[in-house]
Amino acid sequence: MKAIAEILKEHGMKVTPQRLAIFSMLQNSYSHPTAEDIYNEVVLTNPSISLATVYKTLDAFSKAGLVHELHFVNEHSNYDAHMEDSHSHLICTQCNKIFDYKSELFPNLASSVSTDSGFDISKSHFTFYGICPECKSK
Repeated sequence: MKAIAEILKEHGMKVTPQRLAIFSMLQNSYSHPTAEDIYNEVVLTNPSISLATVYKTLDAFSKAGLVHELHFVNEHSNYDAHMEDSHSHLICTQCNKIFDYKSELFPNLASSVSTDSGFDISKSHFTFYGICPECKSK
């Protein structure tokens, strides 16, 4: 895996301690955190960071294609830095947790839709809502 500083440089971004901390947190998380979640974790090791810096950094990462900004279950965006693998999301309608779901069906479906419609698909995303096994067992 490439070093975070190298990834930022490849995307024309200045390497700062705040950006390194935020991107590292996102790369090591599969929980699809909100900006507030990210701030609450990153501030523990970077006490001078502000919530505004987190929002600005996430916006820059999103525009650079380093993270997906996801709009699902609440008024806040969630963020996903796992761009290298094609995956969809499962959202529990009871606990609001977001889970990654990988399947070979999705790239094939996008290709089929493109062929059938003549539409050049640049990006696709599938989201499924339901009740997770943990909530179902309660």
